[in-house]
Amino acid sequence: MFAICAHTVEFILPNEPDVPKQIVITEKTSQAKDVRSAVGFRYGEILPAEGHLFDLLEPEDVVPAWKRWSPILLRPEGLYDTCPATGGNKAAKLKAIREALRSAKRVWLATDCDREGQLIGQEILEHYKYRGEVMRVLFTAQDSQTIRDAFGRAKPNTEYARLYAAAVARRQADQIYNLSLTRTATVILGRGTRRVIGVGRVKTPTLAIVCKRELEIRNFVPLAYFEVVATAKVAGGQFQMRHAPQDRIVRRELAQEVVEAAQGFEGALAVRVEDKRQGPPKLHDLPSLQKLCGSRFGWSASKTLEVAQELYDGQGKKIITYPRAEVRYLPSTLISDVPRIVAGLRVGQSFSTIPVPEPPVIRKGASGMFYDKGLEGASHHAVIPNVNAIDKLPEVWPRLSSDEKKLFDVIARAYLAALMPDFRYRQTTAKLDVRGFEFCAAGRQPIDLGWRAAFPEWQPADEKGDEAQLLPPVRNGETAMLQDPKIENKETRPPPRYNEGTLIEAMQNAWRFVDDEVLRERLKEAKGIGTPATRAEIIGGLKKQGFLIAQGKHIVPTETGLSLFGVLKQADPALVDPGVTAQLECLLDDVVVGKQEMVGAIDAVCDVAQRIIGRLMEGTAIGGHPLLGAAVGSGAAAYPPTPAMRRFADSLARQNGIKPPPGYKTSISICGAFLKQHAPKKAHGEATGKLEPKSVSPAQLLYATKIALGKGVVIPDEAKANSAAMAAWIDSNKGTKRRKIGRKTAFRPAGSMAPTSTEPAKISRKRKANAAAGALLPAQPNPAAGTPLRIPYGNKDLAMKLGARYGSTGWYAPPGVDLSAFGERGWL
Repeated sequence: MFAICAHTVEFILPNEPDVPKQIVITEKTSQAKDVRSAVGFRYGEILPAEGHLFDLLEPEDVVPAWKRWSPILLRPEGLYDTCPATGGNKAAKLKAIREALRSAKRVWLATDCDREGQLIGQEILEHYKYRGEVMRVLFTAQDSQTIRDAFGRAKPNTEYARLYAAAVARRQADQIYNLSLTRTATVILGRGTRRVIGVGRVKTPTLAIVCKRELEIRNFVPLAYFEVVATAKVAGGQFQMRHAPQDRIVRRELAQEVVEAAQGFEGALAVRVEDKRQGPPKLHDLPSLQKLCGSRFGWSASKTLEVAQELYDGQGKKIITYPRAEVRYLPSTLISDVPRIVAGLRVGQSFSTIPVPEPPVIRKGASGMFYDKGLEGASHHAVIPNVNAIDKLPEVWPRLSSDEKKLFDVIARAYLAALMPDFRYRQTTAKLDVRGFEFCAAGRQPIDLGWRAAFPEWQPADEKGDEAQLLPPVRNGETAMLQDPKIENKETRPPPRYNEGTLIEAMQNAWRFVDDEVLRERLKEAKGIGTPATRAEIIGGLKKQGFLIAQGKHIVPTETGLSLFGVLKQADPALVDPGVTAQLECLLDDVVVGKQEMVGAIDAVCDVAQRIIGRLMEGTAIGGHPLLGAAVGSGAAAYPPTPAMRRFADSLARQNGIKPPPGYKTSISICGAFLKQHAPKKAHGEATGKLEPKSVSPAQLLYATKIALGKGVVIPDEAKANSAAMAAWIDSNKGTKRRKIGRKTAFRPAGSMAPTSTEPAKISRKRKANAAAGALLPAQPNPAAGTPLRIPYGNKDLAMKLGARYGSTGWYAPPGVDLSAFGERGWL
């Protein structure tokens, strides 16, 4: 209500005499409020957008023949035009801006300082063919002083033409790539399924990263090996020495030989001492913050961004710079802010004990903090404390939530550490020849903590283990005696599963998935796949579509996600190759720095899409492609276990002191096999315990049969085995409620991987509205007194949500409640 009133007041305020009519366009309402507080109406009426006020036209709106899905490249002549977006208050805000533009002689674009912000503001002017003067205002913090300074140094918008071209190239390329390949894959690979096989230029390779890691873990065969460790005694104390040859010892008898050789052995140490130094870690960008907060606090990537955004533009806060950073350097112009930021941080109790030297250490260049060249192609710098709000930190601090304090602490300590001396230490390596077997020990003694003093409570991961042990004073040639040699049982381990932070890091470092050395080096200069602003949304979209799930802190693919990955990889590996996408990202990023023209970058993406379409069509001609229905529609492996099965499996694992098999939380067949193997047996051989398999109810079988007939599929034998398996099969094959299908309704089944708002390509609202289609069981007749229900324990909330009620005779469905949801779960 406040925003509407303020907006109305702005319209009636007259411009000063002899000053041309001008307006300010911001990205959102809160930003408009901050700008208004900073500069008033000095630069004209302040009008907020609401994110993107324009969408790209749908293919069929450009070429009517494209309404029918077919395997073709959906590239129009020229570019896709734009049309007003819907939702929220977009229409009203667009109307206000459009009316103001008619008489405005000058426009100040004050949207976010990144590529997307440039697109949000400039696309409005391009759509309405505005030809007045346009000034670009860039601010990396949202306090009043920063905003005033930004208006004072605003530049003509023409200087940011490349930034806009890069944003347009990315958006147009993604629309063409995503929709063309989604339609092609659906038509060619999705026959016989009521499912869209969605392909996203960034989303599909992200799914592939997780699936490849999961398959690597499942196929991993651990190798047992042995190491020998002994205690070495010298004049100054004792320490651990380890025999770790280049080739692992895989036979215990060989390790025993080493133990016997080391028992009571005395010999001269070969000692090497080096003084070394280690510079501070780089400042944070958004991906590094997401990785650190994920591992230290267990935060999701989206939560990290949410907390950072609140510190950036939250009411009464604004104590950090723009959080969606994609580089970890600062421009040299910010060196002058160092004394003020340090002084402001040192006032607080949290940072007052950090010994920042006077003057601070200023590091320049690629290995330092200030590096202008490292900011080329980037529209904003690393995340740091806001210099213009630092004096208000004592009064802001009590208003921060515990999470906001944690994140600010991370950002502030990284800034202070970057201004402190190197960590200096003495690296000592001691070796001992034990009758032909070499024993080693390594340790370090700190000489000067330097920047490490900014992090007193934690230790970097690379400093853990044997090399971090503190060795007593040792001299070269000094005699050491070995005692208590023993064999340690070791086992090779698979790579760890991703969490959201490490997955975003993998997306950022997509060059690691490329084998070609020359190309790897080229891609190291790029920023990976996706952007800092979209990566968390892409992961979230894959979760919503049922291709990825969270298991504790880890992100793992579902069986459906693995099946889709397998189908797409076999159809054309380029579809799921992060390296291919990283190459395309390079071309799009090159537009910003002038190494590539906008149309050339779009051409390159279209060439890749056209080649993939050709490969898919060739595979169809020779019958070489698998179908998605065959991959995900047969067998119980494609369906998740019930919550009761998972709980019982976890209970058995704890009781027996064993680990459940990988995939037991996502595959009913894996979980069922584990239960069958480890559940206690009755006398006649059947499993006992809380999870006694129930037979399929008549209602379940009836409902499943209707689904099977409607979709032209066969109910697998595994699903018929028990009620839980049948419920899982029904959940994976059911449709949604019947709806009227108009002439313009597109085929968009729920759970598809079609591009969503996390990708720049848009799906029209009429397609979003009809997101699913499928055969359903019509509501059954209800008796006047209600229909009795059999609701299993623990399902109260879901049952109530579906319309069930509990009375003196137990659970029942009141007259008029749709019984199909209860029937499909076997609750009738």
